[in-house]
Amino acid sequence: MSSSGSAAASQASSGSWSAFLKSIASFNGDLSSLTAPPFILSSQSLTEFSSYWATHPPILTAPTAESDPAKRAMLVLKWFLSTLKHQYASRSEQFGNEKKPLNPFLGELFLGSWTDEAGETTLISEQVSHHPPATAYCIQNSRTGVQLEGYNAQKATFKSTIIVKQIGHAVLTIPVGSAENVQQERYLITLPSLHIEGLIFGAPFVELDGSSYICSSSGYTAKIDYSGKGWLSGKKNSILATLYPTGKEKDVLYNVTGQWTKEFEIYEGPAKKNSSSTLVTTYDAVGTAQSELKVAPIDEQHPLESRRAWAKVAEAIQAGDMDTVSVEKGKIENAQRNLRNKERSENRSWERRYFSAMAGQDVTLKALGQAAGVALDGDQDKTGGLWRYDSVKAANVSTQALTSEELQKIEKEVLGH
Repeated sequence: MSSSGSAAASQASSGSWSAFLKSIASFNGDLSSLTAPPFILSSQSLTEFSSYWATHPPILTAPTAESDPAKRAMLVLKWFLSTLKHQYASRSEQFGNEKKPLNPFLGELFLGSWTDEAGETTLISEQVSHHPPATAYCIQNSRTGVQLEGYNAQKATFKSTIIVKQIGHAVLTIPVGSAENVQQERYLITLPSLHIEGLIFGAPFVELDGSSYICSSSGYTAKIDYSGKGWLSGKKNSILATLYPTGKEKDVLYNVTGQWTKEFEIYEGPAKKNSSSTLVTTYDAVGTAQSELKVAPIDEQHPLESRRAWAKVAEAIQAGDMDTVSVEKGKIENAQRNLRNKERSENRSWERRYFSAMAGQDVTLKALGQAAGVALDGDQDKTGGLWRYDSVKAANVSTQALTSEELQKIEKEVLGH
């Protein structure tokens, strides 16, 4: 492209971005329904974001080797903090700014696995609700029996910046004890709030704020406070965390300080006693290599798997062909609308493949939520249900082999291909 062409494209992008900022400033409601400028569209769907929980399986499974419950809780806290960089900063670091992901369709899947020193770790992610939008996931390590499951949704509003409230939670289950007497230790993990910085410069990135909690069935709670760079002081992506016996917040057993995108230190005892003698470990978020996520080749994936379903849209986004993006997205969106209308006329609903909405109250959620001082019971109204991994459904899915006719029917009815 000539220099004059580059300048014209830059000016067009600048104008588009300014128009987008004006549109969100005057918009009331959830911003996810707005159309973003083409240059901040991502070719990645939100269903893929579940994989960020397990970019380091050896850190995820490390607590199983620890016999002391307080130290296990500390290792769980370390693992959670190690996921933050990939969950919230990897896209802006890769592309130069945060990209708007594709909104998943109901039933969309993302399946993958990691194989490393921790053994095999598998991921199942499924869009379980579209109105309201919600993604459920289950991550399992076959060697240790560690399992993480949860679901989440986002609600975005504009108040001088884009504010995103994350709705949902995760539950980490760790087998502890001897082979003859295995017990399941559970950790309830709440999600941090966030806002988008850098809007005025056209280079948006995520900054976490507020607090989130990890509460264990063994009687420990971690509180994580997030902060960013202020006008006069502070650093981007800062964290201050404490681990204490549940209900005794002043009895700090461990504390964490640092930046979740760079490096943080874990110390024994309260922060006022931090020194080289109380330093437990240091985590380098930049230098710690992540395990490779393996996904089946697109032509071997199920039609509902994210990268296969959105392949034409993704190719067009990467090529900058927004006309094709609009056409291909429209095919999927129209097929989804037609399918929902057909289901309503037949008085039936979409059958989820791997997850089920729980009936009644989740005992773990109630007990640990109360212990952590957070109320999550109402969240299921905003996520279409209280979603849990259904091992019976998963077993049935694994035995199914689709014929070419069934594949074509799914692609036509669900995706409009």
